[in-house]
Amino acid sequence: MATRSTRSTVSFAHPFILSGYTDELPAGAYDVVIEEELLESLSFAAYRRTATYLTVRGTGAEAGRTERRPTNQEDLDAALAADRRSAPRNSVTALSPSEDLT
Repeated sequence: MATRSTRSTVSFAHPFILSGYTDELPAGAYDVVIEEELLESLSFAAYRRTATYLTVRGTGAEAGRTERRPTNQEDLDAALAADRRSAPRNSVTALSPSEDLT
């Protein structure tokens, strides 16, 4: 069966946790690899997704190590949506003038 892989990049503005994993990942850009297989029984070219991976690069003592974490599109979309909803941490600009306690 013929397969193909596509690569894209997603960016997180805040640290996040991907569903199914316990460690927090730092903010930054991450490669997403999607693997698909050709559906041969159709009269036109169509592909079915078989796997989605988030590429995590090691930091600190694990610098140079790269891990491809299996995930699914729904969990990845949920993590990105949660990142967009996150308010900036320790930001004075997040308070309106009427909420300023000083």
